[in-house]
Amino acid sequence: MSTGSIKSSRNKPTIQRNARGEKEMPAATDAVDISQRSWLIGSISIMAVAALVRLYNLPLVPFHHDEGVNGNFLVHLVRDGVYRYDPENYHGPTLYYFSAIIPWVTRFLFGVSARDTYGLTTFNTRLITSLFGLGTIWLVLSLRRRLGAVASLAGAALLTLSPGAVYLSRYFIHESLFVFFTLGIVVAFVKYYDEGQAVYLVLGAASAGLLFATKETWIISVGVLLIAWPSTHIYRWLWRVSGFEEKGESPSQWMQRTVTRLGGPMQVAIAAFIAVAVCIVIAILFYSSFFTNGKGVSDSLKTFQIWTRTGREAHVHSARTYIDWLWAEEGTLLVLGALGAIATVFKPKNSMALFCALWAFGILAAYSLVPYKTPWLGLNFIVPLAIISGYAFQSLYEYAGSELSRPVVMVGVLALSICTYQMIVLNFVKYDNDAYIYVYAHTRRETLAMLDEIDKIAKRAGTGFDTGITITSPEYWPLPWYFRDYKRVGYYQRVALTTEAVIIASEGQKAEIQQTFGDRYRQVNSKFPLRPGVDLLLYVRKDLAGP
Repeated sequence: MSTGSIKSSRNKPTIQRNARGEKEMPAATDAVDISQRSWLIGSISIMAVAALVRLYNLPLVPFHHDEGVNGNFLVHLVRDGVYRYDPENYHGPTLYYFSAIIPWVTRFLFGVSARDTYGLTTFNTRLITSLFGLGTIWLVLSLRRRLGAVASLAGAALLTLSPGAVYLSRYFIHESLFVFFTLGIVVAFVKYYDEGQAVYLVLGAASAGLLFATKETWIISVGVLLIAWPSTHIYRWLWRVSGFEEKGESPSQWMQRTVTRLGGPMQVAIAAFIAVAVCIVIAILFYSSFFTNGKGVSDSLKTFQIWTRTGREAHVHSARTYIDWLWAEEGTLLVLGALGAIATVFKPKNSMALFCALWAFGILAAYSLVPYKTPWLGLNFIVPLAIISGYAFQSLYEYAGSELSRPVVMVGVLALSICTYQMIVLNFVKYDNDAYIYVYAHTRRETLAMLDEIDKIAKRAGTGFDTGITITSPEYWPLPWYFRDYKRVGYYQRVALTTEAVIIASEGQKAEIQQTFGDRYRQVNSKFPLRPGVDLLLYVRKDLAGP
């Protein structure tokens, strides 16, 4: 960080004006800041690095079981134009509709057939979630006015290099979209409060509607946000009346002044009505599959009963599990986030920082109380933790001033170095090693080697995508995604008579396969690990086995 651009904390703060030309003090801080040039260089650099680590070699990591299922829904939507929301099956529809845009556009532009793979690739599919991950970092940067330049840059940089944030942005699951829409609600409503333009209120409502249509856990995130917002203002008001700050206006006086500043009760009510309508319409559009499945809307309300039951039966872990996982994989964010929270709790001069602290540790507490726990849910608190971690640097930066800025740089370099090392190891080296928390029952890289063998067999036979494949293994996801273009694939989940070119069996079926088929098939290699505890065996018909 350049020290030449530091402004003294004794400088007179810049006066800003709201949408009606009324004078206001800066929302974030009137203390130190950095130059606009440094801000632009930092922002562009962060976004460039974020794009690199999220987009580089997206097909490297094999599809996870859940990615395979999501991919199967996407294939049906793109090729057949059919998607029906089912509360028994996974989550909301936004992931599939946003991901279908690329195949639909390529089909429209290039006139490819419905079954053509053009556009339905692993890269393009994961591209959508990666772009939403990039969008989340951009939203963090947009909080500059509220948090301060150093806070937003540091928070964005930490989120850019967070091992989990990168890993899950490169995953074709709902979480990347979910946290983008969650932060989108926060940023839009803050913009509306600061600038008084109703368009931001509508954008926040649109984000809320998309959040509802993404995953049923919206009720947890929205609940935490609705608790954190008034808690922030009540806490700051209590500090003033307790003598720590000059006594100010009461909450009711603040509310009245705010409504007046936003245009008066009538204008606020109209804007709120439009926003609520937008939110509801968007949710209905997606859950009804754009008015082709009315049952999807009522089913979206049934999901809470289903997932309340599931939350007590599957992936059950203790209440402290997320803390343990964060410490193991995101220790830097956990420590810095705690320091940032302490800084704003004991000196709540920045309402946005206090809100983010309450949001980060509130959402962590909320998810910790639910027995159902998976590593990808951690992205819900990685994002606010990164923001409040950035505020820890802002606090240190303001405290240090120009003479003591070197400690800020040293701490920043150390934190980012740790994150970078962990991020590279997890995402590009040990991405299928289940010793790492985020590698949760993940598909092993040997599966891609098995798929390469099958492609060679199909080429040798001259049958291409018409090559017959019989899958007898009870566990086979995400293979349907990888076999999306093969036209003769049977999923039997038991040993069945077949004459197809290829058989994929589980290791436990080896004796039965040998007894049933004798020497008509030859095993290729010893075994191919699918995921921990599941090994697949590949058999090829003897006339196609080659030398």
